[in-house]
Amino acid sequence: MVEIKEVELKKDTSSIFGQISEYNHEKVVFCHDHETGLKAIIGIHNTVLGPALGGTRMWSYASDAEALNDVLRLSRGMTYKAAISGLNLGGGKAVIIGDAKKDKSEALMRRYGRFVKNLNGAYITAEDVGTTTKDMEYIKMETDHVAGLPESMGGSGDPSPVTAYGTYMGMKAAAKKAYGSDSLEGKKISVQGVGHVGGYLVELLAKENAQIFITDIYEDRLREISNKYGAKVVGMDEIYDLDVDIYSPCALGATINDSTLARLKCQIIAGSANNQLKDESVHGPALIERGIYYAPDFLINAGGLINVYSELQGYNRESAYGQTERIYGYTLDIFELAEKEGIHTQLAATKLAEQRIQSIGKVHSTY
Repeated sequence: MVEIKEVELKKDTSSIFGQISEYNHEKVVFCHDHETGLKAIIGIHNTVLGPALGGTRMWSYASDAEALNDVLRLSRGMTYKAAISGLNLGGGKAVIIGDAKKDKSEALMRRYGRFVKNLNGAYITAEDVGTTTKDMEYIKMETDHVAGLPESMGGSGDPSPVTAYGTYMGMKAAAKKAYGSDSLEGKKISVQGVGHVGGYLVELLAKENAQIFITDIYEDRLREISNKYGAKVVGMDEIYDLDVDIYSPCALGATINDSTLARLKCQIIAGSANNQLKDESVHGPALIERGIYYAPDFLINAGGLINVYSELQGYNRESAYGQTERIYGYTLDIFELAEKEGIHTQLAATKLAEQRIQSIGKVHSTY
């Protein structure tokens, strides 16, 4: 049996190498270009199963230390996401520091593409928060190590619908566990963040006649989704106090923390955001104490990764959705394992991912 040590957030963010060591990364690359204003960090966590694949996020971080912490946690999550989904991929992620609405340009994205090229295939990028398929086109002009390209270029296009579908499958599995039925009809569901993935998730929930509450930092997006699907708009902070059946975080991570846990009234947490638990070793067990069923983030949001991986193999949309649908069964398996071993679900999912990495690592080391 493989022993898994839970990883806590690094408290001393002043030590760059301390953070990198904490998460056991293979490589972290800092990218800077004066002419375009590019400031980016690429984290390659683990490549035992294959090249590291993960999106590039563009965000206005409060500090470089915060950006580094984000890329380290995100890339580690990608390792586990690929492993638990049965994909022959490693884990990587990148962040570009800046406002995607103001600072992005063709030149910046292409310069970033040159940095990706210099990694010689160890890292394959794709879109994420703040980047689009158009940005991937620019990156493609400089390197072949990019996925999530438009369908017109032979790619799979926007992976968000597949990510949303996987999240939906995980949510239904959690409902099956909590209520004995996976029907979401009439269930009160709060969706935090209605961007690309959150918007598609709301569409799926509306088709099941769920009662939907939404919030987002962009008011125009809120109005659009509300008008289209009849969802009720609530405040950014108000979302934590709603008396709902399911809370679905679909924006940035760490929204499950000491402050919010005391306010949540849901029975299920199932969303597409990465790194939803601020501190896995603290908030994972706390969810058990509060009787909340948690569908592990890197498991149920794996649809996007499955989709771009399918692109690398020769894209087939039906196959990508079929593999993503398996998230339903995987989620039920994780609930069963967690109960059997008396551990929280995030740790159970991490355990299975680590077991696959270690077993395949032994295969690769055999001559």
